[in-house]
Amino acid sequence: MPGRSNRRMKIEHDRSIYRQRNRIERMFGHLKVNRAIATRYDQLTNSFLGMVHIATARYWLKFVHAT
Repeated sequence: MPGRSNRRMKIEHDRSIYRQRNRIERMFGHLKVNRAIATRYDQLTNSFLGMVHIATARYWLKFVHAT
């Protein structure tokens, strides 16, 4: 992550990697609106991953209909 603008010694960072990481974090933020994903009701990995896929498809469909 980039340092603050008032930092005396600048920290080098890769902007493209930071941008990709930010997009993934925002996507999971949108997915956590779905209560089952936010609280992780499903204990098994396969069922949790299936719920993530369903939530992603719902989010994508909402995005497609908006355009």
